[in-house]
Formats: sequence, structure tokens, C-alpha cells
Amino acid sequence: MDTGDTGFVMISTALVFLMTPGLALFYGGMVRKKNVLSTLMHSWIIMGIMSLQWILVGYTLAFGTDYHGLIGGLDWLGLNGVGMEPNLDYAATIPAVVFMAFQMMFAIITPALISGSIAERMRFPAFTVFILLWATLVYDPLAHWVWGVGGFLRTFGALDFAGGNVVHISSGYSALIVALVLGKRKGLGKDSMAPHHVPMTVLGAGLLWFGWFGFNAGSALGANGLAGMAFVNTNTAAAAAAIAWAVVERIHRGKSTILGTASGAVAGLVAITPGAGFVTPLSSIFIGLVGGTVCYLAISVMKAKFGYDDALDAFGCHGIGGTWGALATGIFATTTINPAGADGLFYGNASLLGIQAISVGITIVFTGAATFIILKGIALFMKLRVNEEQESIGLDLSLHGETAYSEFV
Repeated sequence: MDTGDTGFVMISTALVFLMTPGLALFYGGMVRKKNVLSTLMHSWIIMGIMSLQWILVGYTLAFGTDYHGLIGGLDWLGLNGVGMEPNLDYAATIPAVVFMAFQMMFAIITPALISGSIAERMRFPAFTVFILLWATLVYDPLAHWVWGVGGFLRTFGALDFAGGNVVHISSGYSALIVALVLGKRKGLGKDSMAPHHVPMTVLGAGLLWFGWFGFNAGSALGANGLAGMAFVNTNTAAAAAAIAWAVVERIHRGKSTILGTASGAVAGLVAITPGAGFVTPLSSIFIGLVGGTVCYLAISVMKAKFGYDDALDAFGCHGIGGTWGALATGIFATTTINPAGADGLFYGNASLLGIQAISVGITIVFTGAATFIILKGIALFMKLRVNEEQESIGLDLSLHGETAYSEFV
């Protein structure tokens, strides 16, 4: 066991934890002021639900002894046997409980990302039940497939350094399904849906960028050169995507906005996540430039064309950005950066791109279908959406009995 590695991963764990309150601010600033507290509440209640779910059952389902490549066993139920000694299958130089805690932060933020698509219209009880079921039936199995020893996508050769499939594609496409099932917000296209507090959103984006260093660099699971490379790639892609978004937005709309530039940075962070520990800094520039561009087009063009109400663009950013990042890993991965990975198309191995594409397809189909089934199952027992009166009043007051701002402000 290495104390330096342990300290680094514990700090990275704290950084990843900070991302969920950061996400709350990022999303909270983009809704109308009558719904800001309900939007913040989504992330905060998930921090509570998932911290307990992961300890009780989530961790063992994701990382427990493999069962036919599909799910982890129940040997670590309630963290039984997860102690202060390393688990040699996953991280040989840090305590098993530290590895568990690091992974728990991923399990917290992933379902929180989905909440961006359902802002301003989903009932809180239905939301909490959905999150618990989605985490147990979608996130945990998928994490095992991709990261668990024996998981079938890991065995297949799919590369996902820090959560392209597991975090972003899963949450992004699930967000789209939830938005479609719930339907559009009342007054969309007629009433103003403009963000009520852009500085709050920009602050949240800054906290996400800051925390993402723990997200990606920490996934090296040690204070080493690979962590340093992932750190640099993370910042580089975010910077490139922010610039790309600002340029494309100016070409398309005539002005570059701070909301767009901040969103572009997040898109770049999403895009680099699966390949952060497999690609070079030069490749990360290209990944970021394309990531910022395609996410802008998905949000500004594709959403308008197809008319779905992905309220805060969880699908446009995480679904599209994560898909590009996973495919880009298949193009630009190189064993000169990470010998445990593989060479991609750019380095003479076209098969890796095919493997990445198949893994993306499997992730999309599984998460989309499972999310739809979970929602329809919940709808048999409770209403998913608030009524028109509650939506008009705002979810802060109608669901939680509180308001964010004094009427005199």
C-alpha cells in the first residue's frame, strides 16, 4: 500500500464529490426562479440516496465477484469484506474502502446528470423512486460490464478510462427517454424559459471543471505519470471545446455568450472523459474542438428540429458528447500513453474503433430500454408529472413549500 497514492485518490474522491453540488448550481441557474430550489434538490437528494445505496448494494453489484459477465455478486453486500487492505483486482496500492469511496462519487453524479432533462415538471416522489431504481438496475450493471473484473464489455476490449459509457452515455440517453416520456413543459415555445441566474450556472461550470481533475486524473488510481497525463488532457479538451463553442455560436447566432462558453467547456470535459488516460494532449485538442462543436449543434439545431424538451440539455451535452468521446478513444488511443489500453485507428488498429462503436450501441440500447421500462413501471403506482397548477406556481412552492428569493428582491 502506498500512502501517496492513497492520499491522491482520497483528494480526487473529494473533488469528484464537489462536482455534484457544482452540477446543482450549473442546472439551478438555468431554470426559472420559481424552480431553482427544486432543481438544486434533485442533486442534493441524490447525494443522500446514492451514498447509502452504494454502500448497501451498489458497490457489490458493480465490482463484486463476476457472474457471467453481467453483474457483480453479493459478496460485498453492506461493504462486508471491504476494508483497509487493498483489493488487488482493482487498485493494488490503496485501501479497498478508498477505491469504493472514489467509485461512489461516480455513482452519485451520474443519475444527477439525468435531472437536467426533467427540470420544472417531474414530481419529487416519482423522481426519488426513479433514481433508486435506475441506479440499481442500470448504473450498477453497466459499471460492472465496463469496469468490473469479468464484465463482458471490459473483456470485449472496450476502453472507458473515467466514464464515457458508464457515466455520460448512460445518463445522456436516459435523460432523453425521461424527457420524451414526461413531455414538454407547459408554455414551451410561448413563455420565456430563459435562465434566471447565469452567474450561478457559470460558477457551477467552474466547479465542474475543477472537480473533473479528480474525476479523470483520479481514475489512474495513483499519483503517477498517467494521472498527470489525464489531468493535462482534461484541461486541454475543456479549453478547446469552450473556444469551439464560442466560435460556432458567433458564426451561427452572431454573438458568443458566457453561458455558451461555459457549456462548451463542460462538453469538452464530457468528450475527453473516456479517453483521458489513453490519448495524447494533441489528440485531446481535436477531441475538445469536435466535442464543443457537435454538442452545440445538438443543442441549438437538433433539439429545435425534433422538438423534444431536454430542459437543461443533459442529452445534448452528455449523450452526444459522451458518444463522440467514446468513438474518439477508438480513433486516438495509443499504448505509448497507456500500455494497458490499446492502439486506435490513428495508430493502425481499426478494430478498436469497431469495439468502441459496438460498446456505445449496447450502452444506448440497454440504458434507453431500461429507463423506459422503469418509468412505465413507476407510472403504474404514482404520477410522474406535476399537474398544471403546480407547474404554473413553480415546483419550489408547490412541491417543497419554499421560495429561493424574497418577493422584494
